[in-house]
Amino acid sequence: MDKVHTEETNVSRWVLPISILGSSLGFIDSSVVNIGVPTIQDHLNASLATIQWVTNGYLLTLASLVLLGGATGDRYGSLRVFVIGLIVFALASIGCGIAPSAAVLVGARIVQGAGAAFLIPTSLALISQAYKGEARGRAIGTWAAAGGLLMALGPPFGGFLINVAGWRSIFFINIPLAALAIYLSGMIRTAGGRLDDRSLDVPGALLAIATLAALTYGLIVLGEGMARAGAIAIAAAVPLAVVFLLIEHRSAMPMMPLKLFGSRTFAGANALTVILYGGLGAAIFMLPFSMIRAHHYSSIAAGLAFLPLSLILGLGSRLSGSLADAVGNRLPLTIGPLIAGAGFATLALSANGENYATTFLPGLLIVGLGMTLAVPALTTAVFDSVADSDSGAASGINNAAARTGSLLATAALGIAFGSERMAAMSIEVLTSAYTSVMWCAALASAASAVIAFVSISKGNGSHEKAH
Repeated sequence: MDKVHTEETNVSRWVLPISILGSSLGFIDSSVVNIGVPTIQDHLNASLATIQWVTNGYLLTLASLVLLGGATGDRYGSLRVFVIGLIVFALASIGCGIAPSAAVLVGARIVQGAGAAFLIPTSLALISQAYKGEARGRAIGTWAAAGGLLMALGPPFGGFLINVAGWRSIFFINIPLAALAIYLSGMIRTAGGRLDDRSLDVPGALLAIATLAALTYGLIVLGEGMARAGAIAIAAAVPLAVVFLLIEHRSAMPMMPLKLFGSRTFAGANALTVILYGGLGAAIFMLPFSMIRAHHYSSIAAGLAFLPLSLILGLGSRLSGSLADAVGNRLPLTIGPLIAGAGFATLALSANGENYATTFLPGLLIVGLGMTLAVPALTTAVFDSVADSDSGAASGINNAAARTGSLLATAALGIAFGSERMAAMSIEVLTSAYTSVMWCAALASAASAVIAFVSISKGNGSHEKAH
């Protein structure tokens, strides 16, 4: 008995650091690449539409396949799928770093997103399987805190690498992290869930990719002024989405079990995730362009500018995770987005500030505080509203919701600019577009708060699990 207890303790001891290290790859990559996007655009002489695909190619496969990633982890073992995701992500990062053209870079980013789709949901599923009750909330808070601290180092370090070694180096920082996570995963080889011979929902995955690709393409070309092509692509996404839902409904083994949406908390949490992360994703994409193009920051200065936001997310997440345990998930999921919305509004109102302290810092601090309150409670609400056996699928759905929100919001950014080339546009046009995006992010945050208030259970959600 003591031997079994010791083995379980060892498994739990390694699960959290490995999950943090692995999932941080996706988070760090996103934050670092956002800092590098203006430089990549200049170096590859890319249009706004092309540079959107550098971000959206990654988000497309991540959002589409993260559902499959979560379900695959549930069926074949979270640890096994986690390691496969790490390997794919690392190899794709090398491809990004050596890409000779924008087209090759976009292709490598698409593969990288696929690796992240299997890596990110299984990292959270490992935590959900290893920790129960209040310990789960604390573990999730620690996961978010450590991930936030690693993210805090990402932008300034990425900016430093861009200044010193060029933009390609920002993709190579993933390699040592991935190698260390793969090595440490051997410490928990006895964990990772069950194995079986059930088939995967490949038709569902392909339809998810087709639906989001059509929506993304339609929004991007609308921003380029091609209204007819954009409308056709968006219209085509509607029947694709309907067929996807029909397949998921009829499938005996869907990658997105629709039964989970029978929980009001689960459905509401994912709806607010799409909207909240859509606003956040659009804002984070725009901020480096404003800093570098309009305010003439260097890459490293732009990276350092994000440090307060990342530090607040990192240092406050564990505390707010404990807060959700004490007061339930509804309160932080209502107040957090409202505070974040106030931060986006502050960024919009201070777009013409004279320096960092008056232009970016106040808004970033407020956004950080709001997101710190919301993120751990959101993750806990999702897990608490489903059975433990569905933890991987639930994690995948919620991650898909977050990435889909960011994907579609980033794709729609071109509409704020029209068909102008971002590198050549005037500071006035860029600032006007930046302000519009921040106001939209503020409205999205307010809408998320309303959804949380009317849908999230007051308690920990355990009494409302979907069956």
